[in-house]
Amino acid sequence: MVSNLGIQERKEREKEHRREEIVDAAQKVFFDKGLQAATMDEIAETAELSKGTLYIYYKSKEDVYLAVVMRGLQILHDMFESRIRSEGQVVKAMIGLQETYYEFFKTHRNHFRMLHYLQTPQFHRQVSDEMKQSCAVVNKKMWDLVIALIQRGIDESILVSHLNAAELGIFLWSGATQLMIRIDTESERWQMGMKIDLERVLRVSNLLMLESIMTPDARRDNEPLLHEILPRNS
Repeated sequence: MVSNLGIQERKEREKEHRREEIVDAAQKVFFDKGLQAATMDEIAETAELSKGTLYIYYKSKEDVYLAVVMRGLQILHDMFESRIRSEGQVVKAMIGLQETYYEFFKTHRNHFRMLHYLQTPQFHRQVSDEMKQSCAVVNKKMWDLVIALIQRGIDESILVSHLNAAELGIFLWSGATQLMIRIDTESERWQMGMKIDLERVLRVSNLLMLESIMTPDARRDNEPLLHEILPRNS
């Protein structure tokens, strides 16, 4: 006879599989239409489920949207973790994270766009507390990686210590993100109108931001590496 525990485990696996099917379908719809134009009916149809079944798993369209966002955050976390593991030295790892974030932007453009819809206040009013908490767990896991690396840089006197590691992380993240949003939406206009390559601006900005939080000794010791990333006279 099948034990009650075995039946429960099978039911949980089936529920998780159904959730993944819903997120797969929602990802297709949101990538194609965005949050505002997408509907639960379309997600249910794409998932080949009834709308009633959809609401058993997710309370609102915004909850499903956040489930897709969490998938993007997990992808970014895994990319960051892999890059940090491959780089032993702090400065190389910091540069690696900047490069990896831009790689995520290029290869997972729709996930990047979805991440930044979270800045809309109206969105948060529609999301359930349960989904907010789940997303916070995934987001914290990614930030823990970044903050731990920055803290190591502070402890090794490579990065300045008058700001804490989280503040330095937000500084780097915000600057890079705003430029990538402009690359996504305004790159051609800047190139055509002012002959400015926003990708190069991003590299310059990332380098300047990193240098600005390094100690004088660390800047001197790492000058060849920093110069290699972006030659001063290029």
